[in-house]
Amino acid sequence: MNKDLIEIRWHGRGGQGAITAAKIVAGAAFVSGYPGVVMAPSFGTERRGAPVMTSLKIARKKIYDLSPIETPDIVVILDHLILNEADVLHGLKPGGLIVLNTPMPHDAYRFQNHRLATADITAISVEAGLPHGIVNTGIIGALERAAGLLNMDILVQGIEEEFRGRNPQKNSLAARIAFERTVTGD
Repeated sequence: MNKDLIEIRWHGRGGQGAITAAKIVAGAAFVSGYPGVVMAPSFGTERRGAPVMTSLKIARKKIYDLSPIETPDIVVILDHLILNEADVLHGLKPGGLIVLNTPMPHDAYRFQNHRLATADITAISVEAGLPHGIVNTGIIGALERAAGLLNMDILVQGIEEEFRGRNPQKNSLAARIAFERTVTGD
């Protein structure tokens, strides 16, 4: 994806790490030469399992619009069950990308006018040695495979810095495995 402005909206549940994942990608984007990086988290009741949404804007120039994203280029969904609970695809641009953590096969989903990338991030994260339900670092690998926004090595470095002292290798392993196993349908 080679655009002047990339808008990514993240949807997950409290405790899954959607906001941390967006923060890591934001930091990696800045290190990669994007001077415009804006993240705006939004959440209702602050409790584990409650829906969480965050907006991440990445641009080649300074960003002055700090509002939440209404028409994203990419929607990242950390829990496939959210698809049944909320209209997380609202406003997704035609041809936009959906990155979905799901145990279902890729061909179980049909999203008209949108591209889809899937991986069982939950299982991948457990395989990497992380506690069940911690899917933030794995979803970063899936996003990178599907969108090719940054550089996997820079993202891994950001993951390991964020989780220094808290299983950095397991977190980066989850991202690398997810990068390899993400199905894009291309």
